[in-house]
Amino acid sequence: MSNLDRTITSLSVNLNKVALVRNTRHLGIPSVVGAAQACLAAGAQGITVHPRPDARHIRAHDVSDLSQLLARDWPAIEFNIEGNPFHNLMDFVRELKPHQATFVPDSETQSTSDHGWSFPEDADRLRPLIAEAKALGVRVSLFMDPIPEMMAAVKAVGADRVELYTEGYAASRGTPQEDAVLARYVAAAQAAHAAGLGVNAGHDLSRDNLTPFLRAVRGVHEVSIGHAFVADALELGYAATTRDYLRCIADAA
Repeated sequence: MSNLDRTITSLSVNLNKVALVRNTRHLGIPSVVGAAQACLAAGAQGITVHPRPDARHIRAHDVSDLSQLLARDWPAIEFNIEGNPFHNLMDFVRELKPHQATFVPDSETQSTSDHGWSFPEDADRLRPLIAEAKALGVRVSLFMDPIPEMMAAVKAVGADRVELYTEGYAASRGTPQEDAVLARYVAAAQAAHAAGLGVNAGHDLSRDNLTPFLRAVRGVHEVSIGHAFVADALELGYAATTRDYLRCIADAA
């Protein structure tokens, strides 16, 4: 068994959609902190938030509240804050020093993230912000399309990990292109590992597609799952949903 095969994939629950529902009224429900507590009690190993500048879902106080919760009650749990470092992400990184910052090249008007960074185009402007985050003790992951040729460049700018943008994989499930698309993710992960990078994955992963992805793409440290997770939790509850995603991860091993 290789070292990659021995990698234990962590489940990080993205709570953005919990906040989105809460924000439609002024009652403070559902509780973002309560959702985190329920998922962590059921075994989730991380919490992810993506606070966008327009605060349309996760808001600044949510990020602080979650940081305080984890520091007080769950010090071993990883806190991952995603966002564009040229918008508002670095403010949170400087203040809260999360375990991980995932740099995502989304615009302020995007409904969701839909592409990764590009190299060499983005290298020079990313390099100083990566260095700043790492000087604060924060691991840096770059949101990337599955392009093997770019992985060495990611390492060269100082990042610690990549998060493979998995919407393309999710969209290919059940189509004639599925095997070819999945092969690109396998190759990208192999190139990342060869460059000395850790590998995370996220976007449109679900109970239906997570296990086959992890069986094929070895050595994934962390999956960040939000939309499908919250949709499942509406029917199953947070605890049962967390346990079933953990089952999907275990089945891949």
